[in-house]
Amino acid sequence: MLSGCSAAHTLAGPIVFLRVIPVYTMEKYRSFKEFWPFYVGEHRLKLTRMFHFMGTLIVIVLVIVSFRFSAYLLLAAPIAGYGFAWYSHFFIEKNRPATFTYPLWSLIADFRMFALMVVGKMDREVNRCSLLQGNRQQHTG
Repeated sequence: MLSGCSAAHTLAGPIVFLRVIPVYTMEKYRSFKEFWPFYVGEHRLKLTRMFHFMGTLIVIVLVIVSFRFSAYLLLAAPIAGYGFAWYSHFFIEKNRPATFTYPLWSLIADFRMFALMVVGKMDREVNRCSLLQGNRQQHTG
């Protein structure tokens, strides 16, 4: 459901960059089960999922290493995780991260997607959720 676009303008010297990011009217999800197919749909591109995987892997490594070396490493975990994820949404998938509207479910979904990628089942899940979303749009639209 694309309701419009928002333009973010940045002035860098004499060059003006215009970045257009779609703004979606998100419906309210009442459960994680309802949210999951939407989340998967926002990660259709394999490269987006790979960026998420790298960010999540770095978060896991930072948490583990922080126990041995320094708790200050925990401060880098959100930056690493969100940095990779948000980059992929803004520049690869070209959509708005679900984190902004559903922060907790988005975090849970990131780790679920990571686990499915580890066992090689995420591509199948993308196809399954794509069919669910397609059927849902046919019934509502």
